[in-house]
Amino acid sequence: MTRQDLLSVVQDFESPVYVYNASKIEAQYKRLNNAFKKVKKVKIHYAVKALSNISVLKLLRSLGSGMDTVSIQEVCLALEAGVAPENIIFTPNGVSMEEIERAAGLGVQINIDNLSFLEQFGTKYPEIPVCIRINPHVMAGGNTNISVGHIDSKFGISIHQMPHIKRIVENTNMTINGIHMHTGSDILDIDVFLYASEILFRSAMHFDNLEFIDFGSGFKVPYKEGDIETNIEELGEKLSERFNAFCKTYGKELTLAFEPGKFLVSEAGKFLVNVNVIKQTTSTVFAQVDSGFNHFIRPMLYGSQHTIENISNPKGRERFYSVVGYICETDTFANNRRIAEIREGDVLAFGNAGAYCFTMTSNYNSRYRPAEVLWHKGKAHLIRKRETFKDIIKNQVPVEL
Repeated sequence: MTRQDLLSVVQDFESPVYVYNASKIEAQYKRLNNAFKKVKKVKIHYAVKALSNISVLKLLRSLGSGMDTVSIQEVCLALEAGVAPENIIFTPNGVSMEEIERAAGLGVQINIDNLSFLEQFGTKYPEIPVCIRINPHVMAGGNTNISVGHIDSKFGISIHQMPHIKRIVENTNMTINGIHMHTGSDILDIDVFLYASEILFRSAMHFDNLEFIDFGSGFKVPYKEGDIETNIEELGEKLSERFNAFCKTYGKELTLAFEPGKFLVSEAGKFLVNVNVIKQTTSTVFAQVDSGFNHFIRPMLYGSQHTIENISNPKGRERFYSVVGYICETDTFANNRRIAEIREGDVLAFGNAGAYCFTMTSNYNSRYRPAEVLWHKGKAHLIRKRETFKDIIKNQVPVEL
């Protein structure tokens, strides 16, 4: 998408607005597949939580992707997008047994991450194959908000509890057809990830009927020019070699599975906002925009730094701005950031807005959620309408007091 393409999106659909480049999503999907071309059977399950618009799910399904889901609602979205149940894996955390049973009833792959439900499910449904989520106690990602493999994580069954897992499996006579891990997001050190993979391989040897090993994801993408990222080609080369060797030892060709979210959609997304006012204080120049953390919470929640470009005045003299929102809270997108001169009415484009951005929006301050647009084959397609006041009140039930 060019700068003019983005400006045309704002002109046609107003701001704030999310826009996703379909060709970038396709390129990332093909890049990941190519990195593991030396493995006979590879399955990618897109992490629906990253960006759950049904049009994006349909696009990924057309590329051959399955879906990684964490709620029954995401399972239903994947089915609505035309994904076959056998291509959906359900990896919840802390949900009720009833939700797991409902997902199993829809025919999707169940992935269980606690001993209690493993025993309950195996006792009640020993005929349904189950995947087990292991916590390898390895942090391959960034801070603890997005690294979930550490020893105090709520995710997965501790690797040290393998004797308990085996006891449950033997007592219930259930079938374990997959083993899974997810160490967290923003993987920086491939060797650490490979170390965790070796733990997963050793765990896999405890089960005789495996069909797949799921290595999660968490591949880091660049957020700014020169930023570090996961070298997916190097990872593909090294992990493929280890995986193929394991399959020979195991005596069976297994499927190597991943569940990328951010890697596939983050860089494809732009969030476009309009500058309401330039406000100068004694020490700061604020560019106040028509959005806030109700639409784009990552900088406030995770401290993530997204590029911000003035696409209305890209050649303007660079100045320092703090870009802030219109919410009645501190909603700072960037502090003292060098940006081409911003004028009231300019359009700013936030980068890496494809993953964990729209899906984390809210109606705080009774603001409307923005529209979503898919840029596909040179055209802008509206894939979610902007909310209206009717959307704000449609589920409220007035009572006479």
